[in-house]
Amino acid sequence: MRIAIVTDAWEPQVNGVVRTLQATIAELRAQGHAVEVISPDLFRSIPCPTYGEIRLALAGKRAVGRRIRAFAPQAIHISTEGPLGLAARRWCLDHDFPFTTAYHTRFPEYVAARLPVSPGRVWRFIRWFHRPARHIMVATRSLQRELAAHGLDRTMLWERGVDPRLFRPDRAPHPLFAGLARPIQLYVGRVAVEKNIAAFLATTQPGTKVVVGDGPALADLRMRYPDAVFLGKLGGEALASAYAGADVFVFPSRTDTFGLVVIEALACGTPVAAYPVPGPGDIVRDGAGALDEDLNAAISRALTCRREDAAALGARYGWTSCTAQFLNALTFIPRDPDPSALAAPGLAA
Repeated sequence: MRIAIVTDAWEPQVNGVVRTLQATIAELRAQGHAVEVISPDLFRSIPCPTYGEIRLALAGKRAVGRRIRAFAPQAIHISTEGPLGLAARRWCLDHDFPFTTAYHTRFPEYVAARLPVSPGRVWRFIRWFHRPARHIMVATRSLQRELAAHGLDRTMLWERGVDPRLFRPDRAPHPLFAGLARPIQLYVGRVAVEKNIAAFLATTQPGTKVVVGDGPALADLRMRYPDAVFLGKLGGEALASAYAGADVFVFPSRTDTFGLVVIEALACGTPVAAYPVPGPGDIVRDGAGALDEDLNAAISRALTCRREDAAALGARYGWTSCTAQFLNALTFIPRDPDPSALAAPGLAA
């Protein structure tokens, strides 16, 4: 199948959406599918207000449509609600081309954390954006229920996975952990206001708090919490060794729809402490961590969990099964579509 994926989140960004797309695309190509990524690096772009690391493409329906037509896809997946997603959505609707979308982030809460906009107003945009999609891909069943409550019921599961060759419990701890007081409490992810990292750093558990990642809130958090250890971005084996060397992984976000870092930590045998919200609430079970509205209490209980139980839960998540779910959401696409659909007069508009 020829699949065009339109996304405003792409390299060099390092986040769960980008890593999910990278892993899924690699798996799709390994299975023989042709994938075209339409992303901000293909166009002129500007920094996103309040988050300069994210680039907003200066491209409209015509520019995005030209790339779609040149690739001649059988399926179009719109991954994000940004400028490219909006342009692709308009092109698809104008040309009666079916498409899927994904709901990666609890967008109303995300926006409310950054701007004086009510979640209710953002939900109106979410309904407008996703309603024409044949299927809306979501990571958890709780998100299916949440979207259904807002009138969006054409959802299908697209979970997340880990690379078991990289994220495994037998890794040696990160060498920088050798001199740190235990228990080591770890956060991994973007260092941004919507991630609620301050809630983690304000907890009172003894030991050492470690933050892995970069982002616009880093300088402020360094200043406010000088006793925490900030390691910046890590990847590959260095990241896996940080997970494996921690005593507990703390996930303070209330806006993520899944939390790829949660299952990476579990796969390394590290129990998880989090709030009982969609995402971690769908994952953490079987004695592999603790959920509590009191994050201190969640950390305390997670520290008593067995690492073997965490590793067993993390081992259930793989990219092959996730990619099968992604393809399943495209079942409405004919295997041999009418080629005239992409060659009709005026389609470049």
